[in-house]
Amino acid sequence: MPSTENTELQGGQGQVLSPETYRDSIGTMEQSGKRKWVFPKKPKGKYTNYRTIVAYILLAFYLAVPFVKINGNPFILLNVIDREFFIFGQPFYPQDFFLLTLGAIVALVCIIIFTIAFGRIFCGWICPQTIFLESVFRKIEFAIEGDRNRQMKLDRQEWNSEKIWKRSLKWTIFFILSLIFTHFMMMTIVGSEKVFQTVAEGPFVHPTNFIVIILFTIAFYFVFAWFREQVCTLVCPYGRLQGVLIDKETINVFYDYKRGENRAKWRKGENRKAVGKGDCIDCFQCVVVCPTGIDIRDGQQLECVNCTACIDACDEVMEKVGLPKGLIRYASEKEIETRLPTKFTTRMKIFMIVLVALQLLLGYLLYNRGDLEAKFIKPAGSTFFVRDEMIINTYNYTFLNKSNDKKILTIKVIEPSHGEVIYSGTSKITVDKDKITKGTISITFPEKEMSLSKQNITIGVYDLKGNLVDSYETYFEGPFKLQF
Repeated sequence: MPSTENTELQGGQGQVLSPETYRDSIGTMEQSGKRKWVFPKKPKGKYTNYRTIVAYILLAFYLAVPFVKINGNPFILLNVIDREFFIFGQPFYPQDFFLLTLGAIVALVCIIIFTIAFGRIFCGWICPQTIFLESVFRKIEFAIEGDRNRQMKLDRQEWNSEKIWKRSLKWTIFFILSLIFTHFMMMTIVGSEKVFQTVAEGPFVHPTNFIVIILFTIAFYFVFAWFREQVCTLVCPYGRLQGVLIDKETINVFYDYKRGENRAKWRKGENRKAVGKGDCIDCFQCVVVCPTGIDIRDGQQLECVNCTACIDACDEVMEKVGLPKGLIRYASEKEIETRLPTKFTTRMKIFMIVLVALQLLLGYLLYNRGDLEAKFIKPAGSTFFVRDEMIINTYNYTFLNKSNDKKILTIKVIEPSHGEVIYSGTSKITVDKDKITKGTISITFPEKEMSLSKQNITIGVYDLKGNLVDSYETYFEGPFKLQF
């Protein structure tokens, strides 16, 4: 992009500003460091419509998830306090924590790889911050206070009856929505039944739950009523991360400076190319619709969330003045520099293969984590004893049924194969779905066959059809013998 060090930009009131001053004058901060409120214009266009559809689908998913059950299990439940985790209806336990950790690592790697290839599409299309702010709270603000100019006028005027009424209505609706969304968030943590129970029984019965809900509601309200785009520009680490991930082949929202420069106001009937003017008519529409208050024409910036509002605004202007659309578009820096269209490069193919491979690996590990986890532990302080030339060891077993079906199990010694199992109760052990069953068994070996004082053994757990469900390696103790 051409250097702007010696370029002057026309300000909104006719004054000439340096690039640095101009950048500061439209950002979210004044030069003094004071917060500057952003009043974005209501966007409209093709990409805005697509993003609205995606946002409403994701919002519907968010609101429906707490009530969806699979085989009686919640679709998603992340109850850290009670250590209850359900993902896609499958139960996960502290023993499966390594899988959740691996899943988080895979998700992070996928985001990094996706960002390298396709930029910050996540921020503009999928991020909950963007969806809640742009598709819920901002739309309510537009409906109550009007578009950009009316909001700015309302902000400047004294606190008269109109301003008090509109602000009070907006803030009240914002708080109610924050309370609703907080309840749905809590449903994904403790379950919808517990949330409804807390609401029905009141704050005096569940004071802790009530305080937690109020605190989260206040935080939710604070973010979307006041903090807003500052989450993206100051707090979110992903914006800083993507700054070191993108390169000239990354697809992002870019301004085509080769086509747009030199900028000049529109004059009807003028041959802009003949007089050395670019297609950018310096209308500032890409600036006033930006929810983070930046000018996309200044090049790629960390504050840009790739929301595509500037694309729709610019395309609308280009259509009105009869110039080709796409002055601001999804493109790579290399495409703009070389004027060659972006292709599905070898690098992108490799990234896609890696993404798919990581997902398949995680899916395989989740699928093969087993329906049952069995453990056989010798009681603390216990030892063997000998009876009728048989050595006997006692074990406490724990069976965790991770499946959605009740299981009836039996226990056998796999290796060495001549060990026998003595049950303290029935030989058919029942384990209900998502439950833990504990008990005690004894295992015997002929004394003459014990050559070592401590011998490794493998105990198997089988279903009624004789299929091995799980196995566990432990040790078997016997009397010490001198070897000659």
